[in-house]
Amino acid sequence: MAKFLFVYHGGAMPQSEEEGAKVMKAWMDWFATLGAAVVDGGNPVGKSQTVAANGTVTNDGGANPVSGYSVFDAKDPADAARIAKGCPILHAGGSVEVAPIIDM
Repeated sequence: MAKFLFVYHGGAMPQSEEEGAKVMKAWMDWFATLGAAVVDGGNPVGKSQTVAANGTVTNDGGANPVSGYSVFDAKDPADAARIAKGCPILHAGGSVEVAPIIDM
């Protein structure tokens, strides 16, 4: 098994406490179906800064701001993509970037 970083982009914020509870349940149910493949369920993240090579800093989150992350075990990139296809953020209009974590 290899580890894969899932970086979440976008997705609508829940508009009510009830909707927030439904969204959280969807995430917890998804993690539960994946069992031991969930290495680190991760967290949502706040608005990011971008530091350029010349040292300038922008506070806009960049072209495709990160909204959260997780780490999963998967057999290969195809298996990781299969796992990502079940991610609740997709139902909220977001996307999942999947990258292998390289052991050093």
